[in-house]
Amino acid sequence: MDLKENLRSHLTQIVRDRDPYLASSGHFYVQHYIREQLQQWGTVETHEFSIRGQNHQNLILNLPAATNNQKPPILIGAHYDAAPGTPGADDNATGVAALLELARIFAAEPAKYPVRLVAFDMEEYGMLGSQQYASDLKQQGQSLRLMLSLEMLGYCNSAPGSQRYPAGLERFYPNRGDYIALIGNLPTIPDLIHLSRNIRKVGVPSEWLPVPNKGLIVSSTRLSDHSPFWDLGYKAMMVTDTAFMRNPHYHQPSDTIETLDLNFLTGVCRGLASGISRL
Repeated sequence: MDLKENLRSHLTQIVRDRDPYLASSGHFYVQHYIREQLQQWGTVETHEFSIRGQNHQNLILNLPAATNNQKPPILIGAHYDAAPGTPGADDNATGVAALLELARIFAAEPAKYPVRLVAFDMEEYGMLGSQQYASDLKQQGQSLRLMLSLEMLGYCNSAPGSQRYPAGLERFYPNRGDYIALIGNLPTIPDLIHLSRNIRKVGVPSEWLPVPNKGLIVSSTRLSDHSPFWDLGYKAMMVTDTAFMRNPHYHQPSDTIETLDLNFLTGVCRGLASGISRL
């Protein structure tokens, strides 16, 4: 199986207008596609939640661990909705495509921990799907080994000055937007180092940033589905190409497959698979 071609194939299905209100047919199509793909590896559960009287769905696949299934799961999430008026190739078809491939990989070769794959809805409306899901987990007293939010994984620019930062961080990080960033709360520091190292091993540059106080000091570190997990005390991180700090097509009609670097996306996916399997 060619990982790059699989990712490309997923992208051709997912990249389309899919706002849950303004492009509901595209949204429904992508939801159905994700379910169909995940169903190959097990039973897909639906986590329903209601916003303003309309029902929405997070889609969940649980994969067993290699041996002891009593361990807390590693939750890997990616949101499948897109901002209104954009086909959302990088944001967040790349995250969903990687999620689907990680499902295939861990179904074939289980990790040391159970792996839970979650496709979240309503991220663009304020992380509503992940907020509801994290809150339900907490109420049920469920623990997690780690939560990873895959948030835009496919845009890369190696030109000097192509990477921007929240004030102050530019002194510590590269000015070329050619790496993948891992941003986690303080308890994830050993995991940030471990995953970053594994991504670098497959040839993709990677940088990591530990964030104190639920990211409230640097608000841009909260802009994905990991932040509701931070708020409830879970170990969580975002895996990202840094979105608008690098990608000029963010939330634009121009966020198309043609703007992506599929070799970069493939490397990120391969590095994550390798790193997660060794956690």
